[in-house]
Amino acid sequence: MSDQEGVRIVPREPNDRYDPFDDDSLSKRISVELSHRLGPTTIVADSVNDVRGLWVGFDIDGDKYWMLTDHARFKQSANKTWLIWLISAAILSLAGSALLARLINRPLKELSFAASRVREGDFIASQLDEHATTNEIRQVNIGFNRMAQRLSKIEQDRAIMLAGISHDLRTPLARLRLETEMSVSDIDAREHMAADIEQLDAIIDKFLDYARPDHVTLVPVNLNEVINNSLYAFKNRQDMHFNLDLPEDIRVQADEVELGRVFSNLFENARRYAKSPDFGVTIVDIAARNRGKWVLIRVRDYGPGVDPAILSNLTKPFFRGDMARTAATGAGLGLSIVEKTVQRMGGKLTLSNSSSGGLSARIQLPTAKM
Repeated sequence: MSDQEGVRIVPREPNDRYDPFDDDSLSKRISVELSHRLGPTTIVADSVNDVRGLWVGFDIDGDKYWMLTDHARFKQSANKTWLIWLISAAILSLAGSALLARLINRPLKELSFAASRVREGDFIASQLDEHATTNEIRQVNIGFNRMAQRLSKIEQDRAIMLAGISHDLRTPLARLRLETEMSVSDIDAREHMAADIEQLDAIIDKFLDYARPDHVTLVPVNLNEVINNSLYAFKNRQDMHFNLDLPEDIRVQADEVELGRVFSNLFENARRYAKSPDFGVTIVDIAARNRGKWVLIRVRDYGPGVDPAILSNLTKPFFRGDMARTAATGAGLGLSIVEKTVQRMGGKLTLSNSSSGGLSARIQLPTAKM
């Protein structure tokens, strides 16, 4: 036993000093089990006479003995067993958590992508799987798909309605203008009636621009060309003057037609409401600078400006400011159209009063991708 198992048997003396083998729960269980098997007089000690080991005191025919073995072997084995179990449990827990997270995160990621496509007006690419394994996810996907289909139908109905408005209103307006010019003999009355008809036609254009679908295709656009084309309708006016400060070749990522509408609305807004009290004409400064990923554009007039209390409301549909900037009639949609169009192109519009007077519109658009 000594050679093969490292076990020693020695006599137990009455004056032997020993420490109990019960310093932890496992040791206590070992002591209880050995006492149960070997008898109530069994002693299990951690050390005898300052010699550490697994000491078991027992009786044989009235003689007392100690059996000594290296309890480190037993504890290492037990510790290794517990360590293996703990590692296995941790691996299984991590695997289960990863699987559960995948089952939850993947549908959420698909839902987030579909919601972003709906926001951009792409209803076809937003269809989710209606045969998902999890019942809750399946119900959410079905509900989202039905919502996207409903929104797509509303968008189609809106396009048809706008086309009908354009046709049904402009045709009688054209007839009214023709009949006015042919039948009204009073020149002043004829001019006023024609101006009213033109104003109605312009208001219809504003409604159509504001209700235009949100989806646009962005391409590199030469900013100088767009601004110059937008100025064509204003550059020969005696009551307007433009100061340009534009780099020769500055490009933005935008829709050329939509960007042209932005500047046309800003120039028209300045024409109506921003006549300089000092010069008697409308003066507009246009400047642009490239700032890395963004192009910053500023359109500033020298008019009376806007009350700071209502400055944040200027881009709200149908909002009218103070009387100083509402001398002309309109639909109240010009700046709303500008903000909505700029946002559709991934940009930002900021309105503020210039320190020297007048309203300043700052537009931030993405720099064109090369």
